[in-house]
Amino acid sequence: MDQEFDLALIGTKEKWYDHKVKVSNVKPHEGDDNQAMADHVAELIDAIYVQEWTEDTEKQCKEAKEAWDALTDEQKELVEGESADPDYFGRDTGDASKDDPLNADDIGEKEILVVSFGTSFNDSRANDIGGIEKAIAKAYPDWSVRRAFTAQIIINHVLARDGEKIDNVDQALQRAVDNGVKTLVIQPTHLMHGAEYDELCETLKNYEDKIETVVIAQPLLGEVGKDATVINEDKETVAKAITDAAVKDAGFASLKDAADAGTAFVFMGHGTSHTAKITYSQMQTQMDKLGYENVFIGTVEGEPEETELSKVIDKVKEAGYKKVVLRPLMVVAGDHANNDMAGDEEDSWKSGFEADGSFESVDCQISGLGRIDEVQKLYVEHTGSVLK
Repeated sequence: MDQEFDLALIGTKEKWYDHKVKVSNVKPHEGDDNQAMADHVAELIDAIYVQEWTEDTEKQCKEAKEAWDALTDEQKELVEGESADPDYFGRDTGDASKDDPLNADDIGEKEILVVSFGTSFNDSRANDIGGIEKAIAKAYPDWSVRRAFTAQIIINHVLARDGEKIDNVDQALQRAVDNGVKTLVIQPTHLMHGAEYDELCETLKNYEDKIETVVIAQPLLGEVGKDATVINEDKETVAKAITDAAVKDAGFASLKDAADAGTAFVFMGHGTSHTAKITYSQMQTQMDKLGYENVFIGTVEGEPEETELSKVIDKVKEAGYKKVVLRPLMVVAGDHANNDMAGDEEDSWKSGFEADGSFESVDCQISGLGRIDEVQKLYVEHTGSVLK
C-alpha cells in the first residue's frame, strides 16, 4: 500500500474484521498439512490488516511474523487470505534499517509533526517520506521533527515484517503532550485537502486544549479551488518539477525533444471520491497552461471521470504519441506505483497501454514525488509559512 490509498477502501477492510479477531482465538486448521499451516498464517495476517489499533496489535504483529518464519518456502507460497499473500512478508522492498521512524521522546517545547499516509515499501519510505522529513529538519534546526502515519494497516505491516514501530496520529500527538510540547506545527505530506486531510483536522480537535498552540500547514498542492480551471503557484511548481524529473530520467534534454520523438508522459495519481478530486483536473489544466502538450494526468480510481485509464489511453492516442512513459503522481512510489501502474497483471496501467496495441513502447519510472528537491522545498515553504 502507499500514501494515496483510499480511506473508503480501508473502511471496507475494517468491515471484514468487525468481529475483532483476537490472536488467541485464531487456531491452525485441523491437520498438519502444508495448506493448513499456510492458512493459519493467512488468518494471522488478515487479523492485523485493519485500520484500528488495539492493545493487542503489537502482540498480533509479532505472532504473525513468527508463524510466517516457521513456514517452509513451499508453505509460504500457499499463504492466501482476504488480504494475506506471500508478498506481505516475502516481498523485498528495501532495507528497513535505512529508515528513521522519528518516534523518539525528548522533543522539547517546539515540534514539527510530519503526517503521511505511509508506505510499507522500505526504500520509498526512506527516500520519499524521509526525504521530506530531512528537508524540513534541516530548514528548521531549532524544532524537533517527528513522524506520524494515518494508515494503521501500513503501520502494522511495517511493525510485523521489519520490527519498526511508527506512531499513528493519536500516538504521535499523545507523545507531544507527554513531552511537554507547547507549540506544535503539523505538516501533512498529502497532495490535497482530501479525506485524509479532513480526518487529520478532526483528530487534532481532541488535542487543542492539551497543547498551547497547534497549527496545520498546507498540503502539497495548496488550496483546491472551485473548478478545473483554478490553478496556483503550488500546482505550477509541482507540475514543472515532476515533468522535469520525468524528462531527465527518460534521457531527453527537454520535453520538446521527447514530444518530437513521439513520447508522452502520463502521471498516475490515486484519485478520490472526495470533492477535492477536482485537483487532478486542475493539474491537467496546469500542464496545458504550461504548454506541456505531451503530458497527461490519470488516476487509479478513475475519479475524476476523465482521468480513468481508458480515457487517458484515448487522449494519448488522439494526440498521436507512440511511446509512453508512466510515472506516479504520488508522494511515495509504493504499492500503487509498483503494482497498479507498473505491474504485469492485466489490470495494471502498463498492461492496459500495451494491450491497446497502439504504442511502440511503454516504460515505467518508479519514483515518488517526495525525493524531488523542488517538492521537498515546497513542503519546507508550507511549514515556514505557518511558523511565521
